[in-house]
Amino acid sequence: MRWKLPIKHHLFALWTTAIGLTIGRNCLYSINIERPALAPMKISIDEIPQTPKEIDFSENVEELNQIYSRDNSPDFGFPPSLDVHLLYYRSGPEIFFSGNFSGAFTGHCGRCLEEFNFSLDQTFDLVLTPEPKRSGHRAAELHRDELGLSYYSSEEIDLAPLIAEQVILALPTRSLCSEDCRGLCGKCGANLNSEPCSCANADGDPRMALFRTLKVGR
Repeated sequence: MRWKLPIKHHLFALWTTAIGLTIGRNCLYSINIERPALAPMKISIDEIPQTPKEIDFSENVEELNQIYSRDNSPDFGFPPSLDVHLLYYRSGPEIFFSGNFSGAFTGHCGRCLEEFNFSLDQTFDLVLTPEPKRSGHRAAELHRDELGLSYYSSEEIDLAPLIAEQVILALPTRSLCSEDCRGLCGKCGANLNSEPCSCANADGDPRMALFRTLKVGR
């Protein structure tokens, strides 16, 4: 059976393919990304302490604009970089991350088609565990406890795909300038948020159209 992904998940799949991430049901990270604007923020596995350590840095997410621009009408625009605060530590082989990111974004309203600005200040938590080794027919099997886990498979963690994933997950499900957006007139195309439209008054209530065609004799 072939599943049809929602648009956000579809764009996320395009993004992971573009930067070399391998994402399955278990969300396996393959650390390969090139970013010319900012030096890659990478953390060596051996240097991750058992006591929490905090860092602040700017993370380049402008490449997400290229991924979303593959759609003819991209819903969101991304800033060149985001401010990130991150706390991380390890417990045995598992690596724990907790932090937040903030930045200014743009959106294209799905109702009135106008561009609008919005901000995100999002917290997140995630855990990485070493990639399990499997062989033969068990390679495609997942233990119940492994579902939803995120894996690492190299000697260092590149924070770029981790942050970018959190950004995509934090985006609104629908791109709307406002929940009260009235959209466009289906006939004349007027933006009902900013200008009057006489189409409805001229035609009357469409539910009464049938009765207006009836001729009543005396």
